[in-house]
Amino acid sequence: MRNRVRILVPLLAAGLVAACSGGGGAGEPASQAPPGADATAPPAAGGAFPRNETLYTSGTQWGPPANWNPLREWDFATGTKGLVYETLFLYDPDADTFTPWLAESGEWTGDKEYTLTLRQGVTWSDGKPLTADDVVFTFELGKMETVPYHPMWTWLSDARAVDARTVKFTFTKANYQQWANNLYSRPILPKHLWEGRSEDEVMNGANERPVGTGPYTYHSHDQDRMVWVKRDGWWATKALDKEVKPKYIVDIVNSSNEVAMGLLLQKGLDLSTNFLPGVANLVKGNFGIKTYYPEAPYMMSANTAWLVPNTTKKPLDDPEFRKAIAFSVDTKKIVENVYGNLVKASNPTGLLPQWDKYVDQDVVGRLGFSYDPARAKKLLADAGYKDTDGDGFVETPGGGKIALKLMVPAGWTDWMEASRVISAGAKAVGINVEPDFPDYNALVDARNSGTFDLVLNNEKQLANTPWLYYDYLFRTPVRKLQTTVNFARYENEKAWALTQRLDGVGTDDVEGMKRVTSELQRIQLEDMPVIPLWYNGLWSQTTDVVWKNWPSSVPGAPKHAPTVWRNWLEMGGVLMLTEIQPVAG
Repeated sequence: MRNRVRILVPLLAAGLVAACSGGGGAGEPASQAPPGADATAPPAAGGAFPRNETLYTSGTQWGPPANWNPLREWDFATGTKGLVYETLFLYDPDADTFTPWLAESGEWTGDKEYTLTLRQGVTWSDGKPLTADDVVFTFELGKMETVPYHPMWTWLSDARAVDARTVKFTFTKANYQQWANNLYSRPILPKHLWEGRSEDEVMNGANERPVGTGPYTYHSHDQDRMVWVKRDGWWATKALDKEVKPKYIVDIVNSSNEVAMGLLLQKGLDLSTNFLPGVANLVKGNFGIKTYYPEAPYMMSANTAWLVPNTTKKPLDDPEFRKAIAFSVDTKKIVENVYGNLVKASNPTGLLPQWDKYVDQDVVGRLGFSYDPARAKKLLADAGYKDTDGDGFVETPGGGKIALKLMVPAGWTDWMEASRVISAGAKAVGINVEPDFPDYNALVDARNSGTFDLVLNNEKQLANTPWLYYDYLFRTPVRKLQTTVNFARYENEKAWALTQRLDGVGTDDVEGMKRVTSELQRIQLEDMPVIPLWYNGLWSQTTDVVWKNWPSSVPGAPKHAPTVWRNWLEMGGVLMLTEIQPVAG
């Protein structure tokens, strides 16, 4: 998560939550100071926290906590969803399984009907019981146009409390993939505290002193931190024999990657979710720092980085030209030289490793791409692109000059270096591409309004279904402003129809999903609307000074996501907190 940008531009930032959410404060030089002798922690604002009871984290927030509103998933204080507000299910992306959480069970009880049963004994932190009315109220908030899940009400027709623990959902269309995503990503809110709020209050209210069902409650915050305290009476302790171990969680606001690195080395952080260059040296050296994998790529994969062409601009509207660019990119050089093997080269489809079962290897074998300058030159020549004026760069078949700019945000140093590699590869085959480093907000404006040539992007995170990936790539109609999906402005009615068909395939019908995704992959690789390049990592570095038993690929270790990134606690991060153990005491 290039988390520094999440707090800058609310809805627009959702479009380029780039490299910190898989690029993260990236590429900036990090302090190599030796570790301190003592297990120190950043000075506590408003009182000290016993070090042996406190988990210090950092890497999600690049500014002071501003709100505790779980509907504002792009900028709520770290832990608002996951530590305070909880979801109906958890999702394990590696095992591809759902675990009932606030829900005891849920099932499709008809072609267009889903019935949910809540657990007994779940209470809000103010002592009130969680009931079906809270679930219905939460989903009905989506009827407000500015609530992010408002589009659900184009196919959800009714949410009704049958009794105190049972909710029946009725649909006009059974979008199984979307619905499954909502079951683990939608935070449930207390009706008795939220009802009566205006739409402006619902979406823009700070929601200070949040009341949730989760294991933590608000303790305090300051300019440089968010502090949560463990609460008594968390339902999962009795129902599932799970107990979060830290009494306090202190999330430190990032001022820079150098500071994060220094705190980690001085044992002032237990978990850093920053991108920290040079981690391989730290892991292999005597620094006491660990990552999920002990060898490259060190991190789990979180999202895919794409080179996005503006398909409405010539010559980028030509699939053969886009393919030539794809064959010109030396992704291996980016992986090794820019990232030091902290990331993995992408499959040509861009589907994350957790979605490998959906990759049609026959389609990839026939239509996939890899670094091949000779192939790039042949594609250009066969399509009529030739250097007619002898300047080393091809012109269009009609003789027009080609001069393209590849935009990445100024200061995102890993992406800046990657763009230079991409530019050099393009120039070597005769395509004039120059790196361009505008201010982040200027880039967002250009990308969203369609005034760019090429841009790097990677905001689509790992989720329960590849449907979300294809919805991002192929969503139509293309609008004047594209703020969340299809920045390439690629229009293909068949691809969009297939994406919608995929949404209607049951989540347990893997073979049915494979048949549709195979067709989507064929269209994608034939037309190349985006060029997948590498998988950004789920940045995570830990120490064993105060807490141990972190998630790891090592046999016998927990396998949950080792992170407190926004929207990842419900993908295993909260279970990590129940499995870590104090080193002393």
